[in-house]
Amino acid sequence: MPGSGSDMVVKIVILFLVGMGVMAMFGKLRYPGQKRLAQAKCKSCGRYRIGKGPCSCRKDKLK
Repeated sequence: MPGSGSDMVVKIVILFLVGMGVMAMFGKLRYPGQKRLAQAKCKSCGRYRIGKGPCSCRKDKLK
């Protein structure tokens, strides 16, 4: 017998898992926007900043 059905299923599952692993490695390398998201948060209070100006917590301290 050249190969049973269970051998084929095992090969398909292994190829699927290897393919998913390769896709995960490339996804980690190219994950978009990590640096930009870190810069979008205020360093003192942790809120997300909207626009280019300073955070509202710093605006209150400047007055």
